Amino acid sequence: MTTKKFLKHLTRTTLLLIALVFIIKFGGPNILRQYVSYGIGNCKNTPILCMQPGENVFTPEVDNEYRDTLVPHDFPKMSISVPKGFRIIQELIKKEYYKKRRPNNKAVIYLLIQEPGAFIKLYPDVKKQGVNDNYEFIRRLTYAHLNQVNNITDAFFLIMKSIFTPDIGNQSTAKMIQFKFNNFRGFINYSMAKPNNYFDCNVSDADGNFYKVYIKDIGGLLDLNNVFTIISTLKPVN
Repeated sequence: MTTKKFLKHLTRTTLLLIALVFIIKFGGPNILRQYVSYGIGNCKNTPILCMQPGENVFTPEVDNEYRDTLVPHDFPKMSISVPKGFRIIQELIKKEYYKKRRPNNKAVIYLLIQEPGAFIKLYPDVKKQGVNDNYEFIRRLTYAHLNQVNNITDAFFLIMKSIFTPDIGNQSTAKMIQFKFNNFRGFINYSMAKPNNYFDCNVSDADGNFYKVYIKDIGGLLDLNNVFTIISTLKPVN
């Protein structure tokens, strides 16, 4: 997905941020938080806005036996191996697919890849906050918290968090973790409340590429170890 196409989905966000400049200048952080909550939700109706990963960093080991059962798939710009029975789709980020369930209630995996530095181009001012690569951008987004919004940059990352987080089932039972293994590091938002599991994987590799792997696991067949093994198969394709 090109940055130009992705920007189309941020028009509403840009307009909101312009209004936020005015609000924070004349109203302060408390008014800013209230304004943001009116636009994207609060801790009660959108719990993910007030969730953050714990301090522990997961360092899983790849299950090579399970990996051998996965089926390789090649897509433009990336490849991945996934379990049998999943529909695999690589497409642009769309509000409809992130915020609404598809009518066909089937197991599916959605894929996205962004080249190094792609997210910085969306909001170059974040460089002033020490955000210089995709991983740091996603880290700031993941740790964004409604009650910690004190300025425009905080508001930007929280708004992006609301846009960038797909359907993860019941948010009140969802969890967030950070991980690092092999050449990968990143964050996973997930819910494993039966009957279905949801995994929102935000992954960066050693070369600065960013991958989003969203898994809608109908029937709850996968666990976190399975998901980490799937992530281990990610590769960019030139």
